[in-house]
Amino acid sequence: MTHPRLRPDLQLRSGYHSPQVDVETRLNTNEAPTAPPPAFNQELDALISSISFHRYPDRSAALLTAGVAHADGVEANMVVCANGSNEILQAALLTFAGPGATVVVAEPTYALHSHIAQLLGCVVETVGRNADFTIDAAAMVDAVNAHDAAIAFVCSPNNPTGTLEPLATIERLVAETKAMVIVDEAYGQFAPRSVLDLDRRLLERIIVVRTFSKTWALAGVRLGYTISAPSVIAGITQGLLPYHLSSLTQAAGLAALSTAPSMSLRIAHIIEQRGLLVAGLAELPVTQWPSAANFILFAPDDTDADDVWQQLVDRGVLVRNCAGWPGLSNCLRVTVGTTAENQQFLHALREVLQ
Repeated sequence: MTHPRLRPDLQLRSGYHSPQVDVETRLNTNEAPTAPPPAFNQELDALISSISFHRYPDRSAALLTAGVAHADGVEANMVVCANGSNEILQAALLTFAGPGATVVVAEPTYALHSHIAQLLGCVVETVGRNADFTIDAAAMVDAVNAHDAAIAFVCSPNNPTGTLEPLATIERLVAETKAMVIVDEAYGQFAPRSVLDLDRRLLERIIVVRTFSKTWALAGVRLGYTISAPSVIAGITQGLLPYHLSSLTQAAGLAALSTAPSMSLRIAHIIEQRGLLVAGLAELPVTQWPSAANFILFAPDDTDADDVWQQLVDRGVLVRNCAGWPGLSNCLRVTVGTTAENQQFLHALREVLQ
């Protein structure tokens, strides 16, 4: 029974949450295929032993912030860390939008962009995408200007399509609108280019959002961060609660940063495996879309996606069913897993389709 005082807009988009099915191979939530290396656990143990648990955590997360800044080649005053990238999105919306303000998203995209905005009382305007799933830049510029939007969201690589957005789209949004542009690069390290390749002066209007969940293999920690101009970072910080980032989370982030060479190898391996999945899917009766992330969107050519999803589960493989999402009729999304998991997926899909 629904409580009569419950807000009707709290419900996340239908079908967003992936079923937690107990199967051998889980390729549905874009997690890293392997855990952090043993060196991570050793460093984390050492850091935890030095925590004064009766004290509040470092409010500025100074060591972690400096480490992230060094890893991404920016200054420490251009970074703020939070509990997952979603907390960054929330703080940015609180700071630069707020109740009654308009934000613009391009569907299909990451559902939490519009969901968090709506929870905070923002008005969400939607524009479409081109046939290759890139943003219709002209339509987004027009929508931002027509509604005097406070924020334009760009997810690149886009979840769930894997599409890498042309940098010219971000430049155009900055040049032709007054909105802050939030560029969600949760999968950015898997891609050949980043918005950080642009003129750094543009960061006065660009908020880059990243996460430790994917490349750093810390989905269980919930650690994200943002990169922008110092003045923007100072504003976002005001949208965060005091002592929001626990000492344990900060320690986990520092331990991960100490394993940077391992992270680089993990990225290279995932990109290699992504290529092998692309080749395997090319031999099957499916349509797939180019991906710059750690997942691939595909659609069975002559079979119902819901049926394919269930038959894969029956064979011990769980992928994401995106068929009910805007613009993704009959589509499924598979996360790049280990070599063995990817082969199991391809073998199971081959059985289902042939």
